[in-house]
Amino acid sequence: MGFLSPWFLAGLGALALPVWLHLLRQYRGVPRPFASLMFFERRLQSSIRRRRLRYLLLLALRAALLALVALAFAQPFIRTRAAWAGSGAKLTVLAVDQSWSMRQGDRLSRARQEAARTLASLGAGQRVQVLSFARQVRLAGQATEDRAALRAGIEAIEATDSRSSYAELVRALRSLTESAKGPLETHLFSDMQKTSLPPAFEDLRLPENTRLVAHSVATASLPNWVVESVAAPWRLYEPRKARVQATVAGYGTERARRRVSLVVNQRVLESKELDVPAGGRAAAEFHSLEVPYGWNRCEIRLEPGDAFPQDDRFYFAVERGDPRPALFVHERRDARSAVYFGNALEAAAAGAFRLEAVTSEQAGGVALRKYAFVVLSHVVTLPPGFEEALREYARGGGSVLVTLGPAAAALSRVPVAGLKILETRYASRDRDRFQTVAGFDRGHPSAGAWQGVKFYQAVRIDPGDARVLVRLSDGTPVLVEELLGEGHVLVFASTFDNIANDFPLHAAWVPFIDRTVRYLGHLEELAGSLTVDAFLELRSGAGGGAAVEVIGPGGRRALSLAESAAAQNLPLAKEGFYEVRRPEGRTELVAVNADRRESDFEAIPPETLALWQNTGSGAAGQSENLATKERSVSLWWYLLAAGLLVALLESLVGNRFVAPTDEQRLPGREHEKL
Repeated sequence: MGFLSPWFLAGLGALALPVWLHLLRQYRGVPRPFASLMFFERRLQSSIRRRRLRYLLLLALRAALLALVALAFAQPFIRTRAAWAGSGAKLTVLAVDQSWSMRQGDRLSRARQEAARTLASLGAGQRVQVLSFARQVRLAGQATEDRAALRAGIEAIEATDSRSSYAELVRALRSLTESAKGPLETHLFSDMQKTSLPPAFEDLRLPENTRLVAHSVATASLPNWVVESVAAPWRLYEPRKARVQATVAGYGTERARRRVSLVVNQRVLESKELDVPAGGRAAAEFHSLEVPYGWNRCEIRLEPGDAFPQDDRFYFAVERGDPRPALFVHERRDARSAVYFGNALEAAAAGAFRLEAVTSEQAGGVALRKYAFVVLSHVVTLPPGFEEALREYARGGGSVLVTLGPAAAALSRVPVAGLKILETRYASRDRDRFQTVAGFDRGHPSAGAWQGVKFYQAVRIDPGDARVLVRLSDGTPVLVEELLGEGHVLVFASTFDNIANDFPLHAAWVPFIDRTVRYLGHLEELAGSLTVDAFLELRSGAGGGAAVEVIGPGGRRALSLAESAAAQNLPLAKEGFYEVRRPEGRTELVAVNADRRESDFEAIPPETLALWQNTGSGAAGQSENLATKERSVSLWWYLLAAGLLVALLESLVGNRFVAPTDEQRLPGREHEKL
């Protein structure tokens, strides 16, 4: 027996209250009228009789009521063993690890052989479920007694490039327990990597009546050197200024000297010798990256090879090209905005863009498709058809940045975005009357606090369903993003000319332009190298659109025709290079590498494995009866019902024993009787 809230047992001290009521309370005599006391002899009367307990039954009921209430709040419970709900037959699960680390040597082959031997040792007529797991769990058919089908399911398991997750395996076992409605015996065939454990041990808790038997296929500790990470530019415009940094790590290794090579399109450009400390890390830097124009398949190789050569290379993609043109459209009388924006652009984005400034009158004949993004600098009049061309440009994946000046008061809606313009707000530069940034969206690359920036003029717009990125202190949205098809439209409700605000004079100006043009021009960082099990974003708009073609590492299409027109993203399941052909003519090359946590072959400590096994109803080697389980039965409801019954009895007994007698009636009435 136990208590969920034992501190409520302190309420048992209230049992002294009925004792005080029945024993220690001051005795009060009942006055009686009498003619004269002159003939009575004065003497001391003993009070022992008056201090004796009276109404013992009432005292016992009151004490029982207080005790039952205190015990009910303490929530007592008892443990009982009962038959398994549903009385289902035992289900045996054969779980085979198919993660990236199982590619080492013949680990997966040994795991399949051990699973086949375990299957052969099971009794006839026993239901068995075969599954494989890595980052996700895959069932090899339904649970069955057909040994031939089960052996075929074991032999069909192949290694993947995914990372192993024991937490996902436990979640699958919980689902199997609910569907099987009976005890579960799980045989785990894995290299038992420590890095496959979840951060929280609670995620490893096995369901009730589950017995876990671990079969390790790792014969001994395996030292391993690995190319852990590579830092390199995704797009390159000046090869001589490029720098590639590779980090080499050793897991369970001695101090060694390794050769690191930079390889571009299967050609070695440069090699360096690197001293790797025992169980530590070392970095190698390559200060030039001479690659041809276009996309290049690059990698860092580690030599000589070791017992796990799969992680002795690291893929990354680099695009060599000239700066892409960006269109800046402004009014003829406004030349300051192009100067401020152009200078910031030249100092940012590593020379990725080349600004072309034109007036609104000259914008009618330009071909928008060749521009990385378009900026409309508080223009009021546009050539016929140009605004609709900008909308089509955005729907196809292009990006537009719109700024609004004082002349926007003559407009009813924001160009291209179509957001409603409400009013233009002004503030004087005298006596520090201005607005500052009061809130911003931390999840967007263009948003920022912009400390110290003073806004003297801002156009108030109705954002509607658009995403508000930055607000001023009076609540005016100053930076808003509207999604239009596959593209983005950013609206800056002020100007870039140092008149409506002093933003171009602050230190936050160049970083803001850098982040914004990278976002508008699709220069997202680290997009050229992703990890297996990550997702590659194919389109940002909701719903389908133009087809996006993806060629996987094996040269095959990664998406069907229906998926290429509707899929929002693509799960990356294999190492290698993915070629993405987008509808607006852009082609991207993305390198994918396996999770390097799989390169650490340190096994789970025996004590941790024992704790994991004991979270179920039985550990390996125990002969516990899996047809029964232990459950807790709460008693608080019974105690509360008993307390209500005792309270009723106490009321009845109290009315019977403590009712006033004739002697305790008022003296006036007794005199009337006399």
